[in-house]
Amino acid sequence: MFGPFERAVAGRYLRARKGERFVSVIAIFSLVGIGLGVATLIIVMAVMNGFRADLMGRILGLNGDLSLYGVTRSITDYDDIAAEVRKVPGVTQATPLLEGQVLLSAGPYSSGGVVHGMTKQGLNDLKAISSNIIAGSLDQFEGDDAIAVGETLAERAGLGVGSQLTLVSPNGAATAFGTVPRVRAYHVVAIFDAGVNDYNAGYVFMPMSAAQIYFQKPKAVTQIQVMVQDADNVRPVTRAIQQALADPRIRVMDWTNSNNAFFGAVQVEQNVMFLILTLIILVAAFNVISSLIMMVKDKTVDIAVLRTMGATRGAIMRIFLMCGASVGVTGTAFGTLLGVVFCENIERIRQVMQRITGTNLFNPEVYYLEHLPAKLVWGQVIEVIVMALALSLLATLYPSWRAAKTDPVEALRHG
Repeated sequence: MFGPFERAVAGRYLRARKGERFVSVIAIFSLVGIGLGVATLIIVMAVMNGFRADLMGRILGLNGDLSLYGVTRSITDYDDIAAEVRKVPGVTQATPLLEGQVLLSAGPYSSGGVVHGMTKQGLNDLKAISSNIIAGSLDQFEGDDAIAVGETLAERAGLGVGSQLTLVSPNGAATAFGTVPRVRAYHVVAIFDAGVNDYNAGYVFMPMSAAQIYFQKPKAVTQIQVMVQDADNVRPVTRAIQQALADPRIRVMDWTNSNNAFFGAVQVEQNVMFLILTLIILVAAFNVISSLIMMVKDKTVDIAVLRTMGATRGAIMRIFLMCGASVGVTGTAFGTLLGVVFCENIERIRQVMQRITGTNLFNPEVYYLEHLPAKLVWGQVIEVIVMALALSLLATLYPSWRAAKTDPVEALRHG
């Protein structure tokens, strides 16, 4: 498309001579603008992808991809149901769980919390907890006196392995003087870091038998947590479980129902950020238009000379198309490289910025996570590159057409 003549002239125009620096400076600003726009878009999309993937992995890793509930809020034959669910294709794990709300108390500290009663094997299978034990061990997670707590709760309540944590449940025994809350102290055998501040601060785990005694639900659980191979395609597994059980007493709810509003909001925010940041590239494309128009104005006499020497209108148009395309391609390549390198080192950059400023740039109590995630999706990166190149090319069309329409006679007469 571009011959040696067009490439030579376009290269000469891009290398401004003395007295023509202003046009060259505008072209450099256009290049930097496109580069920064592409880099910003890649970085923000990667952070949004990482935030969604990390948050989804942690929340679903703790709550399960789907759960089975009893219509009477209790499931008695849970072992048989869990065994039946495990036979469904796509299911990797089915864990009975007894959940209850309590008041957590240790010394002067007290706060609301949630108890999850699980078997020792079930808690070991819950990798979000068992793989992140920072003190103690799950080997002692048995009997009626053991409990595992989160790191944040342990710090706030001053707990360590062997410390006592008192649980108070409002659903106690009925007496002539009213309902007496159930109060029971448990020994901490393990401290975990789930990576989500809310879980570290308000969730505790105890053996299933101890939870059944405490909540007065002998041989019963409140739900069965299920993990699947592909959480993004959980709907077919949900339907398969419903068909396999065919039990009106069991209600199946997957994460797309229970957390759909939350993850949907994250997706909407990602789409809106994409549209907003695309405007940065669009503004840079307008800078390309202005720089090329000024270049055409500055090179009017040169264009006339080239036309009188035999250059066609198509050749003139290709020259200025190449000038604008060079700015767009170089800016896009620079922005892509900057964005990818930034994403690959984003956590190190955050730590350096925190040390320099002395502030916490990513508070886990606000953002749920304890590090800044970034996940590059190369399909999105390619979309950004194609969009930036397309906008840059479109920005060169009008100035190039104006240059090709230049009348050499009029240009030389007034030049």
